[in-house]
Amino acid sequence: METGLRNRAAIVAASSKGIGRATALAFAAEGANLALCARNAEALNQVAEEARRVYGVGVYTATFDVADDEGVRQFADSAHRHFGRIDICVTNAGGPPAKPFAKTTLAEWDSAYHLNLRSIVSFAHAVLPCMQQQRWGRFITITSIAVKQPILELVLSNAVRTGVLGLVRSLATQYGPDNITINNVGPGYTATDRVKELAQTNAQATGRTVADYEAQMVKDIPLRRLAKPEEVADAIVWLASERAAYITGQTILVDGGVYRGL
Repeated sequence: METGLRNRAAIVAASSKGIGRATALAFAAEGANLALCARNAEALNQVAEEARRVYGVGVYTATFDVADDEGVRQFADSAHRHFGRIDICVTNAGGPPAKPFAKTTLAEWDSAYHLNLRSIVSFAHAVLPCMQQQRWGRFITITSIAVKQPILELVLSNAVRTGVLGLVRSLATQYGPDNITINNVGPGYTATDRVKELAQTNAQATGRTVADYEAQMVKDIPLRRLAKPEEVADAIVWLASERAAYITGQTILVDGGVYRGL
């Protein structure tokens, strides 16, 4: 399938591992140049080197925390100077700690807001004007199935990430006339370090073993398995492609059928 992404410039945040890493390499496989960021320089450079070696694309990297507004702005500006354009921006960040509400602190609420909502606002401020000038753009956020169906012990994520949906809808309306689509991808249980953390937290909270909790997790998924990060990445690449040019303001769940709503 022709995606129309060859020689596009794609920002992928938190791309040193998990879904971010898979997304970066999926864009590289389509011939898109990459602007990658993460906190772990060593892991990020490994992804960058693989993209260059295997796919022959251009890669620009920067190491910083996406909760740092100035870091986001400098990264986007530098990526734009490096490639001369920014066509795609995929926002991504690690999730807040898994714990029940009574054990959360106000500091953790502030941190979750800055990491999982404010960082997206920062990226939007930084890249949407470039996309407006080009009259073409794709802005894609990565959240969680928790925006549609709250997950036990993830109260911080359940609350903060739902704000992203309001932002996505608002931006889609405002920037549609500029030929920019704004969408969200909500992964379900995916084989990443985050899901391992969730399994451990919930196993402790319910008095079960991690193996028992993981077995129950898979049992609740109609497809009876965890998602591969690459499967989430494929949905993101599709939303960025020319094939999804008439889709905006939407949340696409990649959850194996876990969400039961209509």
